[in-house]
Amino acid sequence: MNFLENLKSTYKQGDAVIRLIYINSVLFIVLKIFVLVMQLFKLDGEFIYTYLAMPSNLKSLLYKPWTVVTYMFLHKDFFHIFFNMLALYWFGKLFLIQFTQKQLYGLYFWGGLSAGLIYLISYNIFPLFSDQVDFSILMGASGSIMAMILATAMQFPNMELRFFLIGMVKLKYIAIAAVLISIFGITSGNAGGQLAHLGGALYGYFFVISLRRGKDSTKGFNKLMDSISNLFKSQKLKVKRAKPSNRKMTDAEFNMNKAKQMKEIDRILDKIKSSGYGSLTSEEKKKLFEQGK
Repeated sequence: MNFLENLKSTYKQGDAVIRLIYINSVLFIVLKIFVLVMQLFKLDGEFIYTYLAMPSNLKSLLYKPWTVVTYMFLHKDFFHIFFNMLALYWFGKLFLIQFTQKQLYGLYFWGGLSAGLIYLISYNIFPLFSDQVDFSILMGASGSIMAMILATAMQFPNMELRFFLIGMVKLKYIAIAAVLISIFGITSGNAGGQLAHLGGALYGYFFVISLRRGKDSTKGFNKLMDSISNLFKSQKLKVKRAKPSNRKMTDAEFNMNKAKQMKEIDRILDKIKSSGYGSLTSEEKKKLFEQGK
């Protein structure tokens, strides 16, 4: 099995966490290769990131509505995707201890949408961002990952993770620290990213609270994805009956078939003796008539 087949097999057998990491990583590599090829022809391939990232300008967003989804899988820098995928692996695996894989997909999607919405609203209503709204863009999975962090911390508040040079830290403190860092970072150079983190965290909180009230907020997304998946599934194969073979029976086959027929006739005759001819079914009468001929 070669390297590509190995990757393909790992993706098919992997859980939701592995598949999300694959999607993010493959997109990162493909875009890097695209930019490199463009550079070989002295062309600027960086435009592809702008094409897939979510703009804060409402008019630009109307012309690129797909970016509300593509942005949450988009990474430009190696360390950006490296730390995001590391966090996705840690908290995604913890999330799956209690929740389902479909819920993880739904949380990733709705957490990303919530992150993008908070980013979009903030950049269009707060004067602080008025001089940035025309060119600011959002990319990365961190909003979706923040939703996982909050949901996991709310479900397992006292579960501990070991951190280098720090030691064991409870999940509830990790979540609190992550939210506080994002709040204090709203006025930083990465304001858009910090606002997106808060949006993702908000949905993670909403997801768990809704579940505790008996409602799964990811169910609608999963139904939609199942419907889309069914469209691409192949139709059921029609089974055609095989045409009877013209091959002649061997002596052994003929004798076996004859013995089987005689055994059935004996059974029918015994039935006539015990219950009379009128007790026979139409099928049994037919067999008896054909044998008589």
